[in-house]
Amino acid sequence: MTIVGIVGNGPPALCADLANFADHIDIWIGADRGALTLMEQQLPLHYAVGDFDSVEFEQRVRIEKAAEVFEEHPSDKDETDLEIALLQAYALHPQTIYLFGVTGGRLDHELVNIQLLYSIIKEGARGVVADKSNLLEMKFPGNHQVENTAEFPLVSFIPYSRKVHGLSLSGFKYPLTKQDISWGSTLCISNELISKYGTFSFDEGILLLVKSRDTIPF
Repeated sequence: MTIVGIVGNGPPALCADLANFADHIDIWIGADRGALTLMEQQLPLHYAVGDFDSVEFEQRVRIEKAAEVFEEHPSDKDETDLEIALLQAYALHPQTIYLFGVTGGRLDHELVNIQLLYSIIKEGARGVVADKSNLLEMKFPGNHQVENTAEFPLVSFIPYSRKVHGLSLSGFKYPLTKQDISWGSTLCISNELISKYGTFSFDEGILLLVKSRDTIPF
């Protein structure tokens, strides 16, 4: 199954080291200046899309030459560059979509980029937001598994709907059984796994799973 990596226009200092994901990603899409980030990290630029208003003219020319597919859109448009990149990704019918360079910078962009995880799930794919310190996924009700990794040892669960009903955690330092959590709850922040894998399940609502580590100097 195809795995797609989309690189957005977020601050380079916060962007994950894309080389750490390169072995798992089949198709790279650069959204606006994200295309330049891919080139700078010497990764394939399969698609470059957006209005490219965040790059200099000479940089846009370089991007157009490097991209296997180059699509320039007008600045006056309804979708963000990242959403245009997602539409391209959906056409590839991927199993997983990673979003890089979508955190930091303008808060309105960061918040809506996290909301785009909802549309990814509705398309039947797994969506992951990744930066230097975090991996973030949106989950619907059901049974789920999470892996214990040294890179991101802290695990938090944040309700994205008004309430999440029946949350249970197993294999964690702080387990839960059929607990309801709501907006503003800090009950499930900064948990840790005590085994190679942990499991979590819930009955109703939408949940954000955040794997993180303490901030490191850039």
